[in-house]
Amino acid sequence: MNEAKDSRRYELLTEDRLGTRARVYGRERAILVGIADGSSDEEPFRELESLADTAGIVTLATVVQNRTRPDPATFVGRGKVDEIRAAAGELEADAIVFNDELSPAQARNLEERIGRKVIDRTQLILDIFAQRAATKEARLQVELAQLRYLLPRLRGWGAALTRAGGRAVGGVGTRGPGETQLELDRHKINRRVHVLEKRLVKATEERSVRRKRRMKSDVPRIALVGYTNSGKSTVLNQLCDAAAFVEDKLFATLDTVVRRGEIDGRIALFTDTVGFIRDLPHHLVPAFAATLEAAQHADLLIHVVDVAKPSWEADHRTVMEILEEEVFHEETERPEALNVLNKIDLRPNGPPEGIDGVAISALAGTHLEDLKERIASIVFPEERDVVFTFPLPELHKLSALTASGRARIVQYTAGGARVEASVSKEEWEFLEREGASLIASGASPAEGR
Repeated sequence: MNEAKDSRRYELLTEDRLGTRARVYGRERAILVGIADGSSDEEPFRELESLADTAGIVTLATVVQNRTRPDPATFVGRGKVDEIRAAAGELEADAIVFNDELSPAQARNLEERIGRKVIDRTQLILDIFAQRAATKEARLQVELAQLRYLLPRLRGWGAALTRAGGRAVGGVGTRGPGETQLELDRHKINRRVHVLEKRLVKATEERSVRRKRRMKSDVPRIALVGYTNSGKSTVLNQLCDAAAFVEDKLFATLDTVVRRGEIDGRIALFTDTVGFIRDLPHHLVPAFAATLEAAQHADLLIHVVDVAKPSWEADHRTVMEILEEEVFHEETERPEALNVLNKIDLRPNGPPEGIDGVAISALAGTHLEDLKERIASIVFPEERDVVFTFPLPELHKLSALTASGRARIVQYTAGGARVEASVSKEEWEFLEREGASLIASGASPAEGR
């Protein structure tokens, strides 16, 4: 009976020609494995367990080895490999999940010695994205990332991979003409990669057209960025009276969500983006394309920080590093960033020191008015409330202001339309040139000319 189970398990380990082995199926049971440098920081392993839970994996145990660098052959030492194998047998684990990216050789060696499916951190995140991506473009990006990750990891071992021209490749003199199954599979994946790349070029062009259309409007664009599960979607819901999906799991939001919100009586566009994570797999960076563009072209970045987490400082640093490396370059103009210190109600000692920002609890709705005031002071600078008349034939020139909610026509007369608006100094100068006649102003935008 045991021999039959071992044989079946070996067959499963050779099924990764097209990535079948690398996927997470249902409620698999797993042992989590990682290495530590001797520090007592448990946050990386709590995060790995959260990732596993998000992917639908049941954690049976966590194995940690203290060492300064990974073993080049098996990531952990040989003794620890034997320990993991024994624990996997005793607990009847389906998979072993590592808290780092494994090289193809390390993954192969571990699977051969442990006899269980081995998944690394990158595979786990890729699988979560594959399960949760909702838009067509996001699904294409994730599939492309999976294939690029899989390609160098196709194995040339096992009976299932040793066929050529429909005949077995068993030894000397048995190799027939044509390509091995492994080579055929590589060609198949490369063709699929080429198809996905072409489709994504088209999707990128379409997104660029939509972005340019939005940028023609005077409505401020505000992007919410932050570490995964920091509460960005809850902040969006509070600011926009929206109903964005919220869940206490990592990567609950995988597609950018754009909502209209009212700040100080004026309209702004808020974009909820994909949460970042420490050691973001490079293969997944293109899947963040829409998020990165939203940040790049924003008038304001709201950086949501979960200050209830012990690792909030490291999380904040991770987000800033990803933005710096993947979004902004030396010549790129950076939008102003506002730190939103979320979940302040879960900190017994109040806001943390050493970071400037607005402390709120998005879930409880605490200090949201303070946040709105700070946003208004940044995206609507030096604006004044004015009342003026405007020539009827020129009313179409108010369309940008009325569309943004910053102007409204309150009365029509023979001499022109009576308008109430909030405008900047430059906007008022333009309106005056087009025939605006000031009736009243709290503080005239024309002052200082």
